[in-house]
Amino acid sequence: MKQALHTSKIIHALGLSVLALSLFGAVGSAQAQTTEPAAVSYSAPSPFGPLKHIKAGLLDVAYAETGPADGPVVILLHGWPYDIHSYDEVAPLLAAKGYRVLMPYARGYGDTHFLSKDTLRNGQPAALASDVIDFMDALKIKQAVLGGYDWGARSADIVAALWPERVKALVAVSGYLIGNQAAGQNPLPPKAELQWWYQFYFATERGRVGYEKNTHDFAKLIWQLASPQWKFDDATFDLSAKALQNPDHVEITVFNYRWRLGLVQGEAKYAALEEKLASAPSISVPTITLEGDANGAPHPKPEDYAKRFTGKYQFRLIEGGVGHNLPQEDPKAFAQAVIDADRL
Repeated sequence: MKQALHTSKIIHALGLSVLALSLFGAVGSAQAQTTEPAAVSYSAPSPFGPLKHIKAGLLDVAYAETGPADGPVVILLHGWPYDIHSYDEVAPLLAAKGYRVLMPYARGYGDTHFLSKDTLRNGQPAALASDVIDFMDALKIKQAVLGGYDWGARSADIVAALWPERVKALVAVSGYLIGNQAAGQNPLPPKAELQWWYQFYFATERGRVGYEKNTHDFAKLIWQLASPQWKFDDATFDLSAKALQNPDHVEITVFNYRWRLGLVQGEAKYAALEEKLASAPSISVPTITLEGDANGAPHPKPEDYAKRFTGKYQFRLIEGGVGHNLPQEDPKAFAQAVIDADRL
């Protein structure tokens, strides 16, 4: 009940903020680059003001920003089926320490859109990671601390492995998540396969149609299974669920999981990157990996991936019934890991 009242107050405050901004306008940071927002929004209001937009690579990227414009940059990447609201309580903690915090919507989420209707709605990992580099290039960011969980952690891992000069430090929930199609052909023990039920569901046309028809309830089920001890309320879930209404979301999601099983092929322009990733490249940048003690989603054991990190490295188990959406479930632990990784 306490969490529900707190969330309701946030939503009420956000509504007043949006009204005030619509009446009086808003002034962005000196480095902000914006475009006109989409006529239809697929993003719930951000506590950091109106979303900013920038054309980056194949996308018009919608992102939230907080903190001093001249501060060291932290980019926080969300997972599936979540969104940037996972960082609503993380970002202020980092901004208070002087960081410029950027939270972009990934392709297929929120108000991020493809610039061309003809672009393949490709969800392969190399494409998502390339989007991060394009985002940094568009904002003229040479180097940043990257943090993420789920899909976001995978993208952060890939950027750190393939473009280490762009990553000052890394925070990755569930550690090393770089995979490849060949590895995806190897069967797992039955209990492990059971955890991937949705991947096999998405491999079918019934699964695609089912996810399209029931996106809201499907995502809520994933939240419940992935974080069995997190008692989130409907208002908290709905803040993120709106981002899944993006018209490309289902196609991106299904492509991602079918790609992992080798059921669809990626684009040729990412072939060289995927070839490098197939070798399971090490990550040399300073890194802290995190794991919740109640993560119900599929995830590797820390001892199995520790050797992939060859630079300064720490692993932290976050206790207290913390599940898969670690930054939203324990924002203080995630924010502290970012600060500490930057100082390794």
